[in-house]
Amino acid sequence: MAVVESVLARVPEPLRSVLIKHRELLKFAIVGGTTFLVDNGVWYLLKLTVLSTKPTTAKAIAIIIATIVSYILNREWSFRTRGGRERAHEAALFFLISGVAVVVNLIPLLASRYVFDLERPHVSLFVQETADFISGSVIGMLLAMVFRFWGLRKWVFPDELGRRHRDSELAGAPRA
Repeated sequence: MAVVESVLARVPEPLRSVLIKHRELLKFAIVGGTTFLVDNGVWYLLKLTVLSTKPTTAKAIAIIIATIVSYILNREWSFRTRGGRERAHEAALFFLISGVAVVVNLIPLLASRYVFDLERPHVSLFVQETADFISGSVIGMLLAMVFRFWGLRKWVFPDELGRRHRDSELAGAPRA
C-alpha cells in the first residue's frame, strides 16, 4: 500500500473523500513538508556555523538544495501522471519556476532583516531568530508554495501533456 493510501485509510470518511479528490495537492503538501525540513535543517546548519553573518545567503543555499529534492519528489511522485515533456525541458521549467519562488521566499526575510531592522544589535538574538523563522520559513515559504503549486501545474507538469501520454499508453503506444 502506498504512503498516501495508508494515510487515507486512517482518515474519517467525510474528509477522506475531499483528500482523494485533491490527492495531487495532498502529495504536493507532503513533499512540501519534507522539503520544509530539508530547507530549515540546511538553513540553520549554515546560519549557525559557516554563514552566521550571511543569513540570507544561507537561506538561498538551503532553498536551492530543498528545490532539488522537491523536483525529484514532485516529478516521481506528486505529478507523475502529468507532464510528459522531455526531462531536460521539464527540469529547466521547474528550476525557472523555482528560481522565481526563491525570490518570493526571500522577500519577507529581506524585509524583516533590512527594512524592519529585526537583527542584532537592534533586537535581541531571540527576536532576530524568531523574526527570521516567521519571515523566512513561514510567510516566505507559504507564498513560494502557492506560487510553485500554481506554476508547476500550469507550466511544468500540465495535465494536457500527461493526459495525452496516459491515453497513448492505454492505446499501447510507447511513451516518449
